[in-house]
Amino acid sequence: MSHLIAPSLLAANFLNLATDIEMVNNSVADWFHVDVMDGHFVPNISFGFSIISQIKSIAKKPLDVHLMIANPDSYIEAFKKAGADNLTVHYETCPHLHRTIQSIKENGMKAGVVINPHNPVELLTDIVADIDLVLIMSVNPGFGGQKFIQSSLNRISRLKDLLIQKNSKALIEIDGGVDTSNAAMLAEAGVDVLVAGSAVFGSPDPTATIKKLKELTS
Repeated sequence: MSHLIAPSLLAANFLNLATDIEMVNNSVADWFHVDVMDGHFVPNISFGFSIISQIKSIAKKPLDVHLMIANPDSYIEAFKKAGADNLTVHYETCPHLHRTIQSIKENGMKAGVVINPHNPVELLTDIVADIDLVLIMSVNPGFGGQKFIQSSLNRISRLKDLLIQKNSKALIEIDGGVDTSNAAMLAEAGVDVLVAGSAVFGSPDPTATIKKLKELTS
């Protein structure tokens, strides 16, 4: 199986964002990963609706939008209008998670839930059959360029077992510290989608790095 590669635009060159988007368009990458941060749920601020709309206008691949924001329920329709194809929300930010998932799907997007490093994947036992993807954070959310947390491997295995147990078709996505040194190991552990930011945009040849990640996970 060829796994999906989702370069994270958080690590792109914001002064040349269109150039970096075209690079991803022309690469073997599968998705654009777009991190949205509000300075409340995580200590950082990133893309807003207008930027996402502009990204969507030239992106030729789906936008995988990861909400690191407080009260995401208030913005689901707005993110759909901005161009999100996938919308993932953090478990902690949704007191009525099932209703949030339903709303995302009713707005025509694939629905995902994000689990932070300190949270057990078993929190999703009663919802995992209803979602399209689970994003495991392998760093603490908020900033790019962090080191991969090794205990994430065990969490991937436990999540894979849970998906099988619940007959869930959800994809397993991993975000944080992903690069060519651990991509094959992550794919073997059960990951379907690899998000890579600094490893791609910080490399001398981002297109070649995306291709290498694809080859390592095929």
